[in-house]
Amino acid sequence: MTELSTAKTRRTTNWSAIWVLPLIALLIGGWLAYRAYSQAGIEIEIFFPSGDGIQVSKTEVIYKGMSIGKVVGMELDDKGDNRGVRVTVEMDKRVEQHLRSNTRFWLVKPSVSLAGITGLETLVSGNYITASPGDGEPTRKFVALTEQPPMADTVPGLHLTLKADRLASINRDSPVFYKQIQVGRVKSYRLAEDQTTVEVQVFIQPEFASLVRKHTRFWNASGVTIDAGLSGVKVRTESLASIVAGGIAFATPEHRKDSPPTDPSIPFRLYDDFDAAQAGIKVTLKLQDFEGIEAGRTPVIYKGIQVGSVKTIKVDDGLMSASVDLTLDPKAEDYLTEGAEFWMVKPSISLAGITGLEALVKGNYIAIKPGERGKTPVRDFTARLKAPPLDIDAPGLHLVLFADTLGSLEVGSPILYRQVKVGTIQSFQFSRDRKRVVLGAHIEPSYANLVNSSTRFWNSSGITLKGGISSGIEVKSESLQTLLAGGVTFETPEMNAPVNRKIQRFTLHTDRDEAMQEGVAIQIKVLSGDGINPGTAIRFKGIDVGKVESVELSDDLKAVLLNARITKATGRVASAGSEFWVVRPELGLVRTANLDTLVSGQYLEVLPAAKAGKTQLYFEARQHAPTMAVREEGLRLVLSAARRGSIKPGVVVSYREIPVGKVTDFELGPTSDRVLIHVLIEPRYSPLVRSGTRFWNASGIGVDAGLFKGVKVRTESLEALLEGGIAFATPDNAVMGGPAQPGQTFALNDEVNEEWLKWAPKIRLEN
Repeated sequence: MTELSTAKTRRTTNWSAIWVLPLIALLIGGWLAYRAYSQAGIEIEIFFPSGDGIQVSKTEVIYKGMSIGKVVGMELDDKGDNRGVRVTVEMDKRVEQHLRSNTRFWLVKPSVSLAGITGLETLVSGNYITASPGDGEPTRKFVALTEQPPMADTVPGLHLTLKADRLASINRDSPVFYKQIQVGRVKSYRLAEDQTTVEVQVFIQPEFASLVRKHTRFWNASGVTIDAGLSGVKVRTESLASIVAGGIAFATPEHRKDSPPTDPSIPFRLYDDFDAAQAGIKVTLKLQDFEGIEAGRTPVIYKGIQVGSVKTIKVDDGLMSASVDLTLDPKAEDYLTEGAEFWMVKPSISLAGITGLEALVKGNYIAIKPGERGKTPVRDFTARLKAPPLDIDAPGLHLVLFADTLGSLEVGSPILYRQVKVGTIQSFQFSRDRKRVVLGAHIEPSYANLVNSSTRFWNSSGITLKGGISSGIEVKSESLQTLLAGGVTFETPEMNAPVNRKIQRFTLHTDRDEAMQEGVAIQIKVLSGDGINPGTAIRFKGIDVGKVESVELSDDLKAVLLNARITKATGRVASAGSEFWVVRPELGLVRTANLDTLVSGQYLEVLPAAKAGKTQLYFEARQHAPTMAVREEGLRLVLSAARRGSIKPGVVVSYREIPVGKVTDFELGPTSDRVLIHVLIEPRYSPLVRSGTRFWNASGIGVDAGLFKGVKVRTESLEALLEGGIAFATPDNAVMGGPAQPGQTFALNDEVNEEWLKWAPKIRLEN
């Protein structure tokens, strides 16, 4: 058996070199852990309405170009009413002190709008989150803004508030211009607390802040303003940027250059446009005619130059007038005094011409006539219904014409001298008593010497017709222009006559005949004015000796007064003893007369006095034409009857059915119980009337009927049957009596006695 040797053992140490590596690794891990702990970020949560454009581990939080955090997680947040995305962001530990409740976060991404391009750098780096530090309590939860917050008021520069009626095309970052140079931008806008206006916050760069003064005016410079008229088209815009993106411009009026610096706490008004922003004087105008007036557009013009515009218009409760507020150029302040006048101008096309032609393009406008400097200032006016007459200080001769009617005259109607236009009608209105029309006329300077105190004016409008059946018809017109548009003509008989006054006054006659005649004015009283009008002729033996100028009622309303003028034979006609009566047409079976009055109209006939005597200017017209008995030879007798019957002047007086005389007149007897009929027996037949003569009424038909003798019908003549008549018979020689004396009275029997018809005396007639 082999014997094995015993192993020798030796005691070793507990430390081994292999533990060096784990120790080193432990130290390194601890250092790394410490380093990681010391440099670890702060996690916060930001709520976004949408996670569009945000990526985990890629989207960074950048502040002033430096990365201060990164998105490390995203999750949907569907709790509550505000659903969106909850984003976990690891922020740099160095910004811990800025993570407070008023710190704001928002997502920056590329944006293209009319105001410009923002976030252009994100096209390369991608969307990122930015922040605006704020104060408040420390927090780790935030709600992101939907857009970039406005510029803070702490930024150096001028921060202002503008109040506007509407936003128009203004947007955030819209430019603010001064003389077409951008000096600022729009920070933000919002609806005012009263919800009636819009508040626009603007920022003016520090170097331009001194341009804004207390009386500076801001206006919306967006888009293009076009002003078109007969003189051309004017286009105005602030800049190309304002056309596309909108903008605001401002300026200080020339007369306010000494205005003090503005107070930023006081808001400015933002006007709609450049014209509205102009500093002006407020004037209130009351208009009866407000057709075509538009607030903000209707201009106020003086001699073709715009001096203001309509700002507001308010129609009165009765809808018959309107009150408008005007803003006028400050330069007009000295002329807004007593005497200043306003009126509407709108296009008018008439026979007298075309007026207001410029209003066809620019629309109706308000014209102004300045007042005199130094008079009492006025701010409330009432517009005229039409343009005022020319200023009396304007070159030329200014006249006043008085007419009973306007006729076809209107503003612009010509004034002619020998058919040459020498002036125009400038205005017309009622006189103070409203009984006449007052016309303002203007004679051009080169023709002013044609008018003096002897000048006569008349209305030459239209066509004048004169004449009748026997004399023919005369048609006359001054000129084609006056035929269509109306006009006034004048003549000056004495070129060397004096001029009475600076503003001469004349009567405008209806025609030339009236204007040039002199004559005597008389008044005629008639019971009825039927068929009588101004212009009715007064004639004697077919010749016009005057005419009626006017017709009016008497004070007691029982008669009509004719105011007439006698132009021929005035000494005889306007004299005591003259008689007037109205000539009317007479139509009958036996008698027909005055047929010419059916065409020419009724007229007045005059029987002048036998010789010129005492002047008489008032007459009472006869109801019928006077008889000529006093001028005719013959035997004049008076017949007494119980009633007149059908007897009238001109009725035949017959003897054995032969006309031998006529009735000349009739009247009541002195005691009013009888009718006295005046008759005239022709001289040749006067011996037929004797003291025993019997007269009877031969009018109508006599009927004698009996049972055995039948019916007998008797009439004196056809004339007596139709118009009435008187017959007489003289007895035989024994009871004939002596010759009748002039003026002797006989009884007029109602019926004839059969015995009278048998009388047949032989009486020799005169040669």
